[in-house]
Amino acid sequence: MLDKFITPVIKQILSPVVVLLDKQKVHPDQLTLVGFGLGMLAVPFLVMQQWYTALFFIALNRIIDGLDGALARYQKHTSAAGGFLDICVDFVFYAAIPLGFALANPNENALAAAVLLTVFIGTGSSFLAFAIPAEQLNLPRPQFANKSFYYLNGLTEGTETIAFFVAFCLWPAYFPELAYSFAFLGAITIFTRIHGGYHTLKNHTVKKSGSKKLEVNKPAVKETVIEEPRI
Repeated sequence: MLDKFITPVIKQILSPVVVLLDKQKVHPDQLTLVGFGLGMLAVPFLVMQQWYTALFFIALNRIIDGLDGALARYQKHTSAAGGFLDICVDFVFYAAIPLGFALANPNENALAAAVLLTVFIGTGSSFLAFAIPAEQLNLPRPQFANKSFYYLNGLTEGTETIAFFVAFCLWPAYFPELAYSFAFLGAITIFTRIHGGYHTLKNHTVKKSGSKKLEVNKPAVKETVIEEPRI
């Protein structure tokens, strides 16, 4: 929900770093993999209940995640392959954080983590499933025009996810309550994405087929040939 407001601000903040990375000949895909590796280091620290250290690596991952896309656009290296890699490692990272809390305290956190992961599957599936037909139908995407594929909005997006991850680390004793709250908001996102995405695709398909039908049934205009008078 907040991504469309936060993304432009972050873009301005990260611009000097992007220029520096470009001078060092860093490739965006390399940055994506480094960020993923650093983010996954949060998991063992969560298991050891080193909350602030885990939060440090979570923050590093999110900062680098903002940098790789900005660097790709700056270098004109945006590609479907890069977008695919980025979204894959992001989803693995998102799933790994609740897992870390579950392993840290299975008795208290395991059920809440399982519920949250189930919701993550729903939000991720609805997000990616819409992107495929949206790309085929060439739907407009004014809010995320620079992304490598279509981003379907929702109540819980990247900004909200990170806000809850930070809350998990700051108040780990309340992980179950926070996880259930986040899962509830995520469930709303699943519903709105499926409902809105279905009707958007249905209406767009109907309009597209209707315009083709009109084009086929359009009466042919006979050419009027004016012959010059013979002298």
